Amino acid sequence: MDFELTKAQKDIKKAAARFAKGEFDKELAMRLEREHAYPEEIWRKACAEGFVGLHFPEEYGGSGYGLFENALVVEEFCRRDSGIGAALLTAHFASELILHNGTEEQKRRYLPKVTGGECVSAGAFTEPMHGSDITQMATTAVRDGDEWVINGVKTFITNGGHCGFYVVLAQTDPEARHRGQSTFIVDADTPGIEVASVGEKMGLKMIPTGEVTFKKVRVPADALLGEENKGFYQVLRFFDESRIEVAAQAVGTAQGAFDRAIEHIKGREQFGLKIAKFQAIQHKLAEMATQLELARLIVYKAAWLADRKKPDTKLSAMAKYYAGRVASEVASESIQLFGGYGYITEFEVERFYRDARITEIYEGTREIQKNIIAGQVLGRLR
Repeated sequence: MDFELTKAQKDIKKAAARFAKGEFDKELAMRLEREHAYPEEIWRKACAEGFVGLHFPEEYGGSGYGLFENALVVEEFCRRDSGIGAALLTAHFASELILHNGTEEQKRRYLPKVTGGECVSAGAFTEPMHGSDITQMATTAVRDGDEWVINGVKTFITNGGHCGFYVVLAQTDPEARHRGQSTFIVDADTPGIEVASVGEKMGLKMIPTGEVTFKKVRVPADALLGEENKGFYQVLRFFDESRIEVAAQAVGTAQGAFDRAIEHIKGREQFGLKIAKFQAIQHKLAEMATQLELARLIVYKAAWLADRKKPDTKLSAMAKYYAGRVASEVASESIQLFGGYGYITEFEVERFYRDARITEIYEGTREIQKNIIAGQVLGRLR
């Protein structure tokens, strides 16, 4: 196996780092966080530069690259700023479901809107009573002539109330449980959709997160995505890919916190010595650097396999589980290296910690990832 990035991948990585350095202003990021404002201008510029939907085919406004290249961009963006980086990562959330399962008409109607900066997308999967368990759906879609009627409530919806359309998972055959679920594309301005805030969040304050209620929402028959009653399996495939992106987010966030800690300890003195000269500090850095390298390698391998049409559910779960844990631990230790300054918003690391924590929760909690890993290791038990 060649562990060296190709020239094209190195160029993409450099371009992403250059874009982030030029656009992700620290003071702007702090203001956007305080105001809970989406980074609209930066998002539009990122779309114009081809960073959003980088892994979509060119005919839909993408660049034709793979998950690996997209992971490199996500990592660099989150390394420069954990909040803005996450906002750009989630700008195309759930659009991959259309890419993999949609008709040509659906792809051409919706995907260029996302890559072109016309709107962001959202996936409506999680429900208030079921959380990570998507085998159970209270949201229903019932066929009525040439339409589907959707009723239900989805919660913790990234970009809820801010998106141009939702990809909704609903029960279409109540007797079949997860084998009777389907996905639908629902335009956000469809009558019957109501959005409420989920409340004040710990982190990722630039990204709107809503509770979305569907009350007798009518969509045309061709809003069905792919084959009826195959939605659960479509979403599982999507999660195998999206977990890699979240893992890349975690690695970038951890690296960003680590970078700031290194810069701080090189310049700070205690007891007449640079902090960086203390052996206890050096050992802590060695542990953090090792964690980062291991997390990065497993994320890259998961993305590499997915791009070669050899997706590995176990490895994707491992990448998200481990990278998320590393992000939380490295960001926490970075705060410790700053001492009291790490607790002050001006020094950024506390924000990186708050933004890192979600990577262990969304797209399936770390406990869910452990279940997946164990299930893959054990196989079917009798």
